[in-house]
Amino acid sequence: MGKMIAYCGLICSDCPAFLATKAYDKGDMDTVQQMLEKARASFGGPDVTVESLMCDGCLADSDRLCPYCAECAVRACAVERGVANCAHCEDYGCDKLEKFFEMAASARDNLEKIRASL
Repeated sequence: MGKMIAYCGLICSDCPAFLATKAYDKGDMDTVQQMLEKARASFGGPDVTVESLMCDGCLADSDRLCPYCAECAVRACAVERGVANCAHCEDYGCDKLEKFFEMAASARDNLEKIRASL
């Protein structure tokens, strides 16, 4: 499988939640447990569950999205507009996306590369 670039430009296929989901689907519960422990350490404790880690990626036609992705304003906007990702949007560089880029500069780099190839 190649890289899955999210609407925002992050690489879903590199995300710990995505990797945990693929491990879960293969029955690799040792990897899932490791990811769960890392998520609990990073996101504040025992409330993180295996179910909340499950994510097939932003672009997947699936109900399995981690809580952040399920509520993501950038994702919701891109889905509504029907674009492959934000690089394809006529309003590229909108306020939602610029605010997101403040937290994830690599996402901008990924989308800029895609825009350059359009």
